[in-house]
Amino acid sequence: MIRLGLMSVFLLGVACAPVPMDPVRAADLCEERAQAAQAPTGRVGVGVNSNSGGFANLSVGVTGDFIAGRDPMEVYETCVRERTGADPIRLPDLR
Repeated sequence: MIRLGLMSVFLLGVACAPVPMDPVRAADLCEERAQAAQAPTGRVGVGVNSNSGGFANLSVGVTGDFIAGRDPMEVYETCVRERTGADPIRLPDLR
């Protein structure tokens, strides 16, 4: 009976373990996160339409990594390791 209980707990733990992400997908997602750690991001939109005339919009994004002053390369490497369980397969493009 105890053996069956222990086996059930083991199987439940294995079933709930996270599945590693594809390394290419992780590199892409983590590269975006590292780029956002470099500086605030933003968009500006200006235009005119026939219904309401002129319009403008502005959005600014600031990540916790940027506010904390984390190194973008460290953000990238940590992110990839957390998602895949392995080291990054390539260097990020941090422009």
